[in-house]
Amino acid sequence: MEAPERAPASVSEQKINQYRKRRYQALHSENEAANKRRARGLSSARERIEMLLDESTFVELDLFATHRAYGFGMEERKIAGDGMVAGFGEIDRRPVAVYAYDATAFGGSLGEVTAEKVVKVQELALRNRVPIIGINDSGGARIQEGVVALAGYADIFYRNVQSSGVIPQISVIAGPCTGGAVYSPAITDFIFIVAGQGYMFITGPEVIRVVTGERINFEDLGGGDVHNVTSGVAHFLPKTEEACAAGVRRLLSYLPSSNGERPPYLPTTDDPERADRELQTIVPEAPNKPYDMRELVGRVLDNREFFEVQPFFAPNIVVGFGRLGGHVVGIVGNQPKVLAGAIDINASVKAARFIRFCDAFGIPIVSFVDVPGYLPGRDQEHGGIIRHGAKLLYAYAEATVPKLTVITRKDYGGAYCVMSPKQMGADLNLAWPTAEIAVMGPEAAVNIVYKRELASAPDPAGRRKQLVAEYTARFANPYVAAERGYVDDVIEPSATRRALIRGLELGQRKTIERPHRKHGNIPL
Repeated sequence: MEAPERAPASVSEQKINQYRKRRYQALHSENEAANKRRARGLSSARERIEMLLDESTFVELDLFATHRAYGFGMEERKIAGDGMVAGFGEIDRRPVAVYAYDATAFGGSLGEVTAEKVVKVQELALRNRVPIIGINDSGGARIQEGVVALAGYADIFYRNVQSSGVIPQISVIAGPCTGGAVYSPAITDFIFIVAGQGYMFITGPEVIRVVTGERINFEDLGGGDVHNVTSGVAHFLPKTEEACAAGVRRLLSYLPSSNGERPPYLPTTDDPERADRELQTIVPEAPNKPYDMRELVGRVLDNREFFEVQPFFAPNIVVGFGRLGGHVVGIVGNQPKVLAGAIDINASVKAARFIRFCDAFGIPIVSFVDVPGYLPGRDQEHGGIIRHGAKLLYAYAEATVPKLTVITRKDYGGAYCVMSPKQMGADLNLAWPTAEIAVMGPEAAVNIVYKRELASAPDPAGRRKQLVAEYTARFANPYVAAERGYVDDVIEPSATRRALIRGLELGQRKTIERPHRKHGNIPL
């Protein structure tokens, strides 16, 4: 029996089949290149997006877009998507915009159409007030497209700046990024570099060798360790792409979708009244003995969960996110384990930028203070500690979000003025009984004030000991500041969580008006 003759396809069916064919061709050519990358342990652009987003939520834009360039054989090299996968989806059921450079197409270089795709999702994110995540793996501007590619970068940078402080912007460095490809991430709020895989530099090793004669490899020039430890360009150093995606998702769990929303509240089963007895003895009796500020912070936060930001850069100051009574807070704390917690250039810049991010997105700031002052030395002075240190001062004074401060031990000299005192607009200032608030430490103060007396004393050591005890009793304690109203209360360390949560609950109602101005002029 002969098969029945099939009816001719309708016009609609023909068009649908044409679409399916073109989509298959686009994705099939991409898969062939992706298979080669998988053999080297690398994910494709689309796989990176799927790894990041909730399952089956990605909506792709401009899949069929191709470049318009001519010359250099570009007419015959038409690749669907033009080396960019872009669109929107969801993370923990919250909408986000996302784009990823495809290194299998023109080396992930940026051309006119590539830039248009990025700009489209940037504007989509800004209009709809949702976070945007860029996954970067790019060789920079596409040489074959000349100044058009450079103009595309400028278009992207402009949108980065327009979105700054309005929506969270997160960058992932999943492969080599050079030239203009590094400046858009540098403008965004947070940068993740996949260890051993992501690189950032303006000029590559070969150009450096030709121009300066210096020989250096990718990793030593702009690898993850360099930018997380030395330069401070990056914030996180995940070991794998999977860990990177998990890190981005966790970071977003603390951030609002835009500056018009409150940070996401998460009900907690951790008792707001919980007292931690370990805090009673966490500060050593010896004033110069270190302890880990991160452990202290963790014991105060909900479920002891602290998400540290930039853990490898300027470790003498600790910043990160946590929750108190379900509310998101930004943490800033001096770290006695490193440089005794002294503030240097890098610490100033790190903390100032974090504080300004929190202020832009309505995240209250909780500061834990144990600081002997600014780090002394010629290198610091010549490096501009005055200018850079002023950034931290400016950031605290400028912030209008609720600001709560806990002085755990030392709070000396100019650092007192910087680390969120009452005079800088802090809303609640608490001190532990171990707090020492003074112009300088007792030993140093006695050596200066009583220099002549000690020089002529029959028993200099005994007299110094006596004077130090007198100075400590008179100045190096929290009660003098409390009597002046500079400290709202001296509390038991174990009661810190309860006191902060109560202060934070009231602070949620905070409103403040500033003088009209276009913007201030932070000492950059």
